[in-house]
Amino acid sequence: MTIENSIREKLTQAFAPEALDVVNDSHHHAGHAGSPGTGESHFTVKVVSAAFDGKSRVERHRMVNAVLADELAGKIHALAITALSPEEGKRAS
Repeated sequence: MTIENSIREKLTQAFAPEALDVVNDSHHHAGHAGSPGTGESHFTVKVVSAAFDGKSRVERHRMVNAVLADELAGKIHALAITALSPEEGKRAS
């Protein structure tokens, strides 16, 4: 399974999102210091879920980081997170 698919699967299981975007940005970082050259090291995720209702931005990021702890421990070099409640997701559309 690719890291992108693993991210998608884990976030879906953890947050039952109304919307989920997982973008592999690794090609933008090829050859940069810290980039392992695997083609799956830099990602952007946008998650819209009721699990984020009433949570601060920091709490939401911690929730996502906890779910992806194994990937962040070695495979993922960088992860950009947008975590929104359903109401915020409607406004952002």
